[in-house]
Amino acid sequence: MVVYGKRVVEYIVKKHPNIVKELLISKKLNKNELKDLKKFKINFIDNKTAQKISRNQNHQGYFAKIDFELKEYPIDGDTILILDEITDMGNIGAIIRTAYALGIDLIIITGIKELKLAQIIRTSSGSAIDMPIIVKQNILDVINILKTKNYKIVAADINGQSSINKDKKIALILGNEHRGIKKRVKEKVDEIITIPLKRDFDSLNVSVAGAILMDRILNGC
Repeated sequence: MVVYGKRVVEYIVKKHPNIVKELLISKKLNKNELKDLKKFKINFIDNKTAQKISRNQNHQGYFAKIDFELKEYPIDGDTILILDEITDMGNIGAIIRTAYALGIDLIIITGIKELKLAQIIRTSSGSAIDMPIIVKQNILDVINILKTKNYKIVAADINGQSSINKDKKIALILGNEHRGIKKRVKEKVDEIITIPLKRDFDSLNVSVAGAILMDRILNGC
């Protein structure tokens, strides 16, 4: 797969050089930049090719061909985040970036047909490579497994309580950007939580709401 953008390519080159197969560069590099990248195979490309590869997105002249696949992880850890039917890869990437930075142990992505991994790596600034992530189709199956492992399961919804009763093992569910948490999921969770808003406004973006709730769960706010 190919990922692009200066920050994510620099992250991968620094932290995961072993997965880099080739660098594609569409800008002039200075001596220091060339020195840092000299151990990799570099192919200089024109801007037209760069725009085609990035589909006219902002690539900043940096591309990396990488060999990466999600690993198999057990459903385990003190804090688990479940993303159910979130379809925007930008939102998923932003959530992964925050989850990795804050210390979430595992992310489970459920209910989507296709995970565009290259886009998620890019929008997570590379943290998706390091964050334990697994993909499951049926969230109800995941909930059943979590219950057998004694997790407290909480779901984010506009009609919920404002405080979180902390538990040793907790799983937070974030739902679809437009529909939120499904009814049958609400019926299975232990608590439904919300973020009180001070002004009359529809809601927060799912990645922003997720960041707030993850911080509350991890830090007891």
